[in-house]
Amino acid sequence: MTAPSTEALHQPEPVEGRLLRNVCGLFVTGVTVITSGAEGSSEGTTVNSFTSVSLDPPLVLFCLHKESRLRAVVDESGSFVVNFLSGPQEPLARAFAGRGTAAITDVKHHRSADGMPVLSDALAFLACRLVSEFDGGDHTIFLGQVVELGVPREHQEPLIFFRGSLGALEEEPRGVHPIFDG
Repeated sequence: MTAPSTEALHQPEPVEGRLLRNVCGLFVTGVTVITSGAEGSSEGTTVNSFTSVSLDPPLVLFCLHKESRLRAVVDESGSFVVNFLSGPQEPLARAFAGRGTAAITDVKHHRSADGMPVLSDALAFLACRLVSEFDGGDHTIFLGQVVELGVPREHQEPLIFFRGSLGALEEEPRGVHPIFDG
């Protein structure tokens, strides 16, 4: 039996993909389901590569693998919804992950003002108009302007992704501390 190494991990170029994935897995992210499409042709997929970009104008982004089935739906509709999941929605996150995913029609949902599917039991949602797309290697980066938002489940804990696992926060934050954007 060997003792665990106390030496810090360090890898110079070229960076190996699996190791990059493991290191990035140490960054805690929220879990979302991105939905898009008109009635009868709606799709959704689980995504944790989401971030807010700007408050004025209100912009957000997310990334999709270039072979994602949702990519063509977002391109065709020109809109998408970011559905923030709560801790108890881990089964929903799993249902929308992978190639053979849940159908929007199998999940309680309603339509945004511009007709995009919103998961009704989501912690919160942002309905967005597609502004631009950027090449991101094996992914496409989608930039959207927020045109509608809602918080139907305000007092629930978010679903998070850490070290390759989904889970809820274990305790509530103790206080509000400002985050300074410099």
